[in-house]
Amino acid sequence: MKVAIIMGSTSDLSKVEPAVSILQDYGVEVNVRCLSAHRAHKGLSAFIEECHQNGTEVIITAAGMAAALPGVVASQTVLPVIGVPLSGATLDGMDALLSIVQMPSGIPVATVAINGSKNAAYLALQIMALHHDVLKQKLLEERLNMEAQALRANEEVIEKFK
Repeated sequence: MKVAIIMGSTSDLSKVEPAVSILQDYGVEVNVRCLSAHRAHKGLSAFIEECHQNGTEVIITAAGMAAALPGVVASQTVLPVIGVPLSGATLDGMDALLSIVQMPSGIPVATVAINGSKNAAYLALQIMALHHDVLKQKLLEERLNMEAQALRANEEVIEKFK
């Protein structure tokens, strides 16, 4: 079970680290790279080819501003690509969100919320759970735990306003 995470800049590292932690907690091998679609396109293409050869099942990409990285990756692979739009100095990440979500037909990028690397990790896990029962079971257990926590919180609210 293997996921690649590619970010466009080292300044994005703190925003993708939560995804790395979640995937590792589930026992998934994670290969993290910093490869700009604009500044390191040959290295990016080489890494995508490596992903084709090494058993990578999903690629998570994180980029801000023009956010070309997810689309460039998707154009070079048929592996599932998940785009994480990142907030930057301008437009609070809306520029990145629109860039990632507006892909041309035939080159899709699954897109999560701005700075949503946690959901990118969970989406990658769900995709891989189609072929890995251990992931499916862990995800189901986590959902049951979330439900129990939500119900406990509801009970606390009920008690407070009795």
